[in-house]
Amino acid sequence: MRQGLVARRADATPHAAALIEGLRDIGYSLETAISDIVDNSITASARRIQILTETFSEEPFIAIADDGMGMTEDELVAAMRPGSRNPLDTREKLDLGRFGLGLKSASFSQCRRLTVVTRTNGITSAAVWDLDDVARRNDWSVQLLDDIAAIPCADQLGKSGTLVLWEKLDRLSGGYKLNVAKRAEVINQRLAETERHLRLVFHRFLEDPKPIRILLNGRQLRPLDPFARKNSATIADPEEIITLPQGDVEIQSFTIPHHKQMSTSDWDDLGGPEGHLKSQGFYLYRGERLILHGTWFGLCRQSELTKLSRVRIDISNSMDSDWKIDVKKSSAQLPSAVRDRLKKVIERIQEGSKRTYRKRGQKLVDHNRLPLWHRIQSDGQIRYRPNTDHPIFAEYAEELPEHLRRGFFNCISLVGASLPVETLHADMAAVAEDIVPDRVDEDTLTQAVQATLSVLLAAKKQLKDIVALMKEVDPFRTAWSDTQRIIDAIVEANRAK
Repeated sequence: MRQGLVARRADATPHAAALIEGLRDIGYSLETAISDIVDNSITASARRIQILTETFSEEPFIAIADDGMGMTEDELVAAMRPGSRNPLDTREKLDLGRFGLGLKSASFSQCRRLTVVTRTNGITSAAVWDLDDVARRNDWSVQLLDDIAAIPCADQLGKSGTLVLWEKLDRLSGGYKLNVAKRAEVINQRLAETERHLRLVFHRFLEDPKPIRILLNGRQLRPLDPFARKNSATIADPEEIITLPQGDVEIQSFTIPHHKQMSTSDWDDLGGPEGHLKSQGFYLYRGERLILHGTWFGLCRQSELTKLSRVRIDISNSMDSDWKIDVKKSSAQLPSAVRDRLKKVIERIQEGSKRTYRKRGQKLVDHNRLPLWHRIQSDGQIRYRPNTDHPIFAEYAEELPEHLRRGFFNCISLVGASLPVETLHADMAAVAEDIVPDRVDEDTLTQAVQATLSVLLAAKKQLKDIVALMKEVDPFRTAWSDTQRIIDAIVEANRAK
């Protein structure tokens, strides 16, 4: 206190009704709110976590039940208190908590009635926050229940564990409070989005040798590894460690496989609803729990060439203040010391992704592979020009009368000059893997195969070399089974002559 000043004091205890309503708008979504409850279950050593819902009801609910260590009544009351833990306190290594607000703020963001039932050493305790009751009383008294028989899903508790029940789901109605079917449709859609979020955020717990099991209405969730480490085509760089005063930062970069090297369903699952362009970048883990992903922290731009680059960053909960982890555990800021280090390695981190795409693209325009298009780079610009020397064009031109050949090659040049570059650029920036070559009919493909074989066999090329060459370029590459059939038929017909 400053010397010479006389201090007076006044009660500034927050108004319960106002503050508790304010906790609803920190910015949780359904998936981040449920993730916060799952954090508590994992911290309580749970091995099985159930998410149970009733959506087609006049009184829908969402419940999260675990088989963790549970709490005593005193511990339950403390857990129900907003701000139950100081974020500056030292936490156990596996403690996924942050401010002691998660249970309350996450729950209130989705519902107006929070019930927690917990059991430890054979003793069951239950407490309720009902925001309508708080509004009437305007005090911080939590309701304690002696009878849990009427509480939905209370029978899911075993010898120990905790049940978190959300009722009065006013934030999940989607504006359909009186239309049960529409409201259920909205909630179920949100739950589907939450499922993928949980598979990603907790994937390291789900794929552990002794995995934690998370079930959504009885269905066990599969881990979603953003680095596709089980795919043999994934490239993993050596792990790096940055030592800081508050702990070590572990960094490892990955280049995930090209979409041609995995199934369509796995590729789509890996990219998620926003696609791979938005999924590239850093993946920040705190205690093996994913906090933030799909960002380069302003160190570079997201681009099509780098969308296969993903970088794992691991920190401990002792570094929360350095990284400015927020209440929802869904955002963070890069410390200066780490930023400076990553600036030096960012080009190497991205080079793997660029190399994968450039290598594949180079194959398709390699002048030694009979491409239908040439890639021409000059004066800082890149152009694509039809290859008029290709056997398909050359053989057909030979069959034309002399006075028609000039017009034929002019038509081909016009096709090249009319390449819809702007449209291609827009499509590539959105969903590049959805862009595929147009299909050709049987007659066109047969003519192309015959022309190519005729020219290359006449040039004394071996059939096996011709086949290997054709397999690398379109239109043969994308219709290879039909191309192989046509080649076999032509070879067989030549033998029969």
